[in-house]
Amino acid sequence: MTDERKGGLAFILSTAVLLIVMAIHPTGYELSGAGERFRTMALVNALAHTLAILALPLSFLGALALTRMLAGPDRFSVAALVLYGFALAAGMCAATASGFVTPEVLRRLARAASPADEAWRALFRFTWTVNQACARILVIGSAGAIILWSAALRGRPALRWYGFLSSAAIIALVASGMLRLDIHGFGAVVLLQAVWFVIVGRMMMTAGRAVA
Repeated sequence: MTDERKGGLAFILSTAVLLIVMAIHPTGYELSGAGERFRTMALVNALAHTLAILALPLSFLGALALTRMLAGPDRFSVAALVLYGFALAAGMCAATASGFVTPEVLRRLARAASPADEAWRALFRFTWTVNQACARILVIGSAGAIILWSAALRGRPALRWYGFLSSAAIIALVASGMLRLDIHGFGAVVLLQAVWFVIVGRMMMTAGRAVA
């Protein structure tokens, strides 16, 4: 199997995993208001974010193969890879905060008595703020990378324009604060980007088969 086919498969698999993550990801209310079901919801939350973290290096492998396939003198693909790497690092921080730090803070908050509970509430809000900041870096960075990869594509006008327009819309909405990156907002971003990644993954697998 060629590197192009392996990279295309990595893109498709990582995208499928992220879609599964969004399907099982509990909302903030479901986690904080779980009551007696908190342990179960925390386990589901940890599973979702563990899968998300595992998908990140898989997605980077696809990005590396795509960058090598699109390499040209303009260096758009190389710039995209660097930007995407930074975005995925921020994504790992966001998933760690949401998947493992937040549930532990909620556990401590449930056991704390006043006035100590105020400190845990403040820490919960801080963790949410960190998660949102890292999520914005992930979304804007990955959208910027898609724009650069799309600029390096040749002979795929529909895919190029989809990459340009969808990513520009994502950046504008997130940067302006119009799109909040809760479960619904982030899920919309994942779906928009999934279309591009799956089509590119299929393109890479077809190209790899032709080379082989």
